[in-house]
Amino acid sequence: MWRSGLRQRVKELLMILPPPSFLPPSPSPAHHLAFTKKPLLGLANASPCSAVTMSTTTNNLDEIFKQKRVLRSKVRKSLKAMDPSLRSQEDDAIQSLVSEAAWFKSSQRLCAYITCYALREVDTSKLLSQILQNTTKDGSAQNAKKLYVPRVEDKNSHMRMLNISSMDDLIANSMDILEPAPVDQHGNAREDVMLANDPVDLFLLPGLAFDKSGRRLGRGGGYYDTFLRKYQDLAKERNWRQPLLVALSYSLQIIDDGAIPVTLNDVPVDVLVSPAGVIPISQAALNRFDFGL
Repeated sequence: MWRSGLRQRVKELLMILPPPSFLPPSPSPAHHLAFTKKPLLGLANASPCSAVTMSTTTNNLDEIFKQKRVLRSKVRKSLKAMDPSLRSQEDDAIQSLVSEAAWFKSSQRLCAYITCYALREVDTSKLLSQILQNTTKDGSAQNAKKLYVPRVEDKNSHMRMLNISSMDDLIANSMDILEPAPVDQHGNAREDVMLANDPVDLFLLPGLAFDKSGRRLGRGGGYYDTFLRKYQDLAKERNWRQPLLVALSYSLQIIDDGAIPVTLNDVPVDVLVSPAGVIPISQAALNRFDFGL
């Protein structure tokens, strides 16, 4: 009985390993509680005494989630109090920075979120319009772009990215959030980016908080982190270049480095765009910025 319980704990243990190597160590207490992979070897045959260690580790994981909840609450309050005129100015500044960037102009296939104003996300409407203006039905235009947007399938962090060619392809879901219908006006299934023959160049990502080391705090559903992991695995399997992960952030959403607690499931971003400018973070981002790709 206790062994089956131990196996269940393995998944929880794996979630609190240190973040990817390009991120600096976190000064938060949660960082010092992280475990390495080595002690997990042979865990299925561990002695009953190991249950004490894993119980402690589970408590550490609970503490990380608690820290995230507290931080989310603080950021939500700040966003709610943000002056509407300032929000509009920052929306315009962020979208201008992205639209003028060489790495955006050169991207042919993009995944981007549809702004939910109730969630106070950075506006993407101008960027989406720009992408869709460069979209043709047969993809023959020289600078044609292909756009995929999210559709939430259930409450278990299952999200798909489906191709649209117009904002008219969007419908409001039960939470009044715009997302693509699963089929087009002709009854044909929309192309799922996970089934596409060509790689995505760029993801435009939302979030609640970010830091300049690449950490991203989502809203707690795990939809983007789960999807990004799957897509990164797909790109690796097909020997594609990994997509550039670009987060859009209001000024007040950027917090001190290391203040965002992370688990192994949290996917870091490559680029952070705020009204203050564009910050390349990962080596992949720096390489693309050097070559203007």
